[in-house]
Amino acid sequence: MRKRGLLCFALGAWLGSAAAETVYVTDSLRLGIHEAADTSDKAFDNLVSGTAVEVLERNPNYARVRLADGREGWVKATFLVADKPAAARLHELETEVGSAQRTAADAKTAQAAAEHELASLRGELQATTGSAETIRETIARLERDNAAQIERLEAYRHTLPIAWVIPALVVSLVAGFFGGLWWLDALIRRRHGGFRVY
Repeated sequence: MRKRGLLCFALGAWLGSAAAETVYVTDSLRLGIHEAADTSDKAFDNLVSGTAVEVLERNPNYARVRLADGREGWVKATFLVADKPAAARLHELETEVGSAQRTAADAKTAQAAAEHELASLRGELQATTGSAETIRETIARLERDNAAQIERLEAYRHTLPIAWVIPALVVSLVAGFFGGLWWLDALIRRRHGGFRVY
């Protein structure tokens, strides 16, 4: 019987805890600002928690304040505190965190762009280095070819090329043949008084 009672109690406690709802107390406050010094009239505006006001005068129960837009009125002094409420500080911190997250996102974007540019510059450097090596190899090959051509020219410096010798001989023979005919004709004319005798 006792075990049954404990079992029913435990089951009821478990069901009760499963149906319980967790809630939080709000720190949102709306403070009425009045024209009357004792706040007995209807509030002309409501100030939300965290609103900054300038205290112009104060008594134990009420304070005359000036709003940021220049309006003045009376509020209950017990709701004015020197420290910012938690909600206002939380809002400021959330704004700062949001700004820091945006800055971090911008920094990540800038970092990604810088890494992309760095990769591009590395690729260009490798291509330039590769082309520079190719150019060096080409220059070395051309210098070797040039040295070989200079050696060939030195070997044939005192010889005449056959391609020039044969035409020069033919031209010399033809010129010598016609020169000899002209000279023979001139001798014959001189001997025979200007007449050609063949």
